[in-house]
Amino acid sequence: MAELKTRENDQSVDAFLALVEDPRKRADCYTLIDLMQAAVGEKPRMWGDAIVGFGRYRYTYASGRTGEWPLVAFSPRKQNLTLYIMAGFEQYDDLLGKLGKHTTGKSCLYVKRLSDLNMDALKTLIEASVAHMQATNL
Repeated sequence: MAELKTRENDQSVDAFLALVEDPRKRADCYTLIDLMQAAVGEKPRMWGDAIVGFGRYRYTYASGRTGEWPLVAFSPRKQNLTLYIMAGFEQYDDLLGKLGKHTTGKSCLYVKRLSDLNMDALKTLIEASVAHMQATNL
């Protein structure tokens, strides 16, 4: 069975973010660090080469395979900022309606820039997702 490549590691978050060429995107990353660190109560850690994550939870597939992933995370991708909202979005329809310009995948929130968003709605979404993950993964 293949080993999961995206694991928590000791790479420097600041060194990683220094490589983000767009200064606005880099500033958005530091804003996300503030929001996510406040929600989780832990400092950011690198997961793999390109994900900044906070906290961790264990999951188990039906096959019995287990792994770890951050409670909440982000990655400054070339096209957009990808936020990993691990609780998914089904229970957050009204928050998403207030959020502003974004698209979603299963647990990914894609945004061009934080200035496109209602920051109160984003903060509430992050906090609610973290609380959900902590409550369901004790």
